[in-house]
Amino acid sequence: MNRRNLLFRAAGLAAVVGGAWWARETLFWPAPDLAFAGGGATPWLPYARRASVPTVKVRVEGREVIALIDTGAQYSVIDRGLVEALPEQQRSLFDMPLVAYGVGGGTQMGRGTTVDVELPGLAIGKLRAAILDLGPLASAEGLNTPLILGRDVLEHLVLALDPARRHVRLIAREAFVRPTDLAPAMVERTGGGLIAEVTVEGAVVKAVVDTGASSLLALDKATAQAVGLLDGRPKEVGSSLVLGGAMQAAIVEARTVTFANHLYRRVSVGVFDQPPLPNFPGGLVGMEAFGARRAAFDLGAGSLHVSQPLDLTVG
Repeated sequence: MNRRNLLFRAAGLAAVVGGAWWARETLFWPAPDLAFAGGGATPWLPYARRASVPTVKVRVEGREVIALIDTGAQYSVIDRGLVEALPEQQRSLFDMPLVAYGVGGGTQMGRGTTVDVELPGLAIGKLRAAILDLGPLASAEGLNTPLILGRDVLEHLVLALDPARRHVRLIAREAFVRPTDLAPAMVERTGGGLIAEVTVEGAVVKAVVDTGASSLLALDKATAQAVGLLDGRPKEVGSSLVLGGAMQAAIVEARTVTFANHLYRRVSVGVFDQPPLPNFPGGLVGMEAFGARRAAFDLGAGSLHVSQPLDLTVG
């Protein structure tokens, strides 16, 4: 088992980019230009990394890299090293009043750039991305994804995921036809993201549905305390990749968790430190919740449709 797999398996909330939780209403962030090929959708694209989070091969200004598709990131992000590696004539930099916060409380100041991104069946033109140091998220020792496609892209299309097959598809909203076996999940749209009600041992928690997180559920300390998970039960220590680096997190076991009309048993829950910010999410629902379920995300419409596993319980 290599070092990357150890990181991802040790932490209940591995690959939480937590993304960039910014005050969107204070920034001017124009929508990118989306141009789908015939049919209005990409083909089904295989995950480009072994991790459970959705990653795809893309070309940034003609340079092939791997991108993380992250519903938990409010804006798209590009690693500073990738920007510096682009030829000078392809760099388009601008200043903006940006402070990025990641899960665990790390902060960064950043500038912005505008890039063109291509993937099979879709060209994303004039994509504005924050330039940040993504640390192990962008390095070969970590997830090796120097580009994060965030809500500024995803709110203008439908994101379809088939985690069991490890495939992802991006679809023009007007071209999307919902498969009949996908049922609506109870979510609400807040700040461009999808917020779901999750129960933890019977207690209700509101959590962001975050495709950049690998674990089923992660909670901040205050929420974990409120639902009774910090009651003296055994803890483990894990390491999680976050914005700009890695952090230590406590891992505790919840006897039951429900999400999208499904019951999960004996769930490892990561407990993270919350930044001192208003409206920062108290919980994250990650890709483990979709391990045996297909899903279609429409962030613009504030909807999530999910298939049901054959088994009524997991764990």
